[in-house]
Amino acid sequence: MRRTHLVATVAAVGLLAAACAGRPAPATEVATPGAVAAAATTSAGPSPSSPSSSGPTPSPLASAGRGEGTVSVVAIDGYAEWGGVDPKVKWVGTFEKETGCKVSLRYYDPRQEERPGDFPPSSFDVISATPEVGGRLMDEGKAAPLNTGLLDGYDKIPKRLRTLPSVTRDEQVYGVPYVWATNEILYDTGKVSPDGPESLFTDEGPVMLRDRPLSLADAALVLKAQGTDVGEDIKDPFDLTDAQLDAAAELFTSGDDGRRVFWRDPVEVVQGFATGSVRLAQATPYHLDVLRRGNKQVRALTDRPVTGWADAWMMSAEAPHPSCAYKWLDFTMSADVQRKVSAWMGLAPANPAGCTGAARRICTDYRVGTSQAFRGVYFAVRPKDYDKWVERWSRVVS
Repeated sequence: MRRTHLVATVAAVGLLAAACAGRPAPATEVATPGAVAAAATTSAGPSPSSPSSSGPTPSPLASAGRGEGTVSVVAIDGYAEWGGVDPKVKWVGTFEKETGCKVSLRYYDPRQEERPGDFPPSSFDVISATPEVGGRLMDEGKAAPLNTGLLDGYDKIPKRLRTLPSVTRDEQVYGVPYVWATNEILYDTGKVSPDGPESLFTDEGPVMLRDRPLSLADAALVLKAQGTDVGEDIKDPFDLTDAQLDAAAELFTSGDDGRRVFWRDPVEVVQGFATGSVRLAQATPYHLDVLRRGNKQVRALTDRPVTGWADAWMMSAEAPHPSCAYKWLDFTMSADVQRKVSAWMGLAPANPAGCTGAARRICTDYRVGTSQAFRGVYFAVRPKDYDKWVERWSRVVS
């Protein structure tokens, strides 16, 4: 990927480097949802036709042994670093040395298809899951309930994150929060003075919006704030009726064609503001920090509520190596790993103890450890009718 001067300048902070760099990884494989059947037969990728787990929900592991000597990790790009992109950014090797569990690492991109999460549960031990992927794993019985008493670092994570619907189900814990973020509205102060969040949909543009079906929830918050007939009954922007979902999608499609741009790569937002080709954008607090360090006159609206999300580690319901899986879950909650992944990805650490060194600035961006961190944040959960969200979103971006 080409980099503008600004992107190249700030790449060392991690987010942009992770997004732009190639990943030569002789010890790893890249697993992509929707991969061809030949890849699926070798367990190198997910199988779109893999059956859901059947039978009763497995019981949480009663005790963790010394470890089986290996663990199969499926990770979102950047969430499990071994030094392949930057030799200074690594923590997988530390885990292997500390636990004796050798890591078999595969990557996947949850944005590649509309129905992610098709990994056969016997093909991995742990997976880093977005709310969409994690919700499907729980729905299909592919995620194992966890015995949090076996996880030394679990209580260090704020209760708000530990009890999110994206990681819990029927009073059982299925996920260990890893990193989180909020969706903010950034604007170029030299070009626009927005009235509020509705400006994302009313401004003449160009406006950049995150290409994700759950972005419809941000439009739902605007409807809720406007108090219209369809919006006044919205209590949770991730739980919408068909009429509310249609109205949210309509906000995206109103106005002049071509004035909205949908981004997937975080670098696109930085490039948009750096080149002056965008007026407003749905982005994160870290985007704002990067742009300010690049001397760009960009600010964020302070309006709340906003939407957010928390990605988590989950264990397979058929994990071949459950003891090493628990060791991995515990390791990812450690202050050292939390500091490293936060600084690398520009996302808030789930464990506030990770707010040291290079992650301190990120934590300030997200107000980690303060009473304001989660104020007015609706955290994402996979909607019960997610297929309808995907269908509406396909209309928006087409």
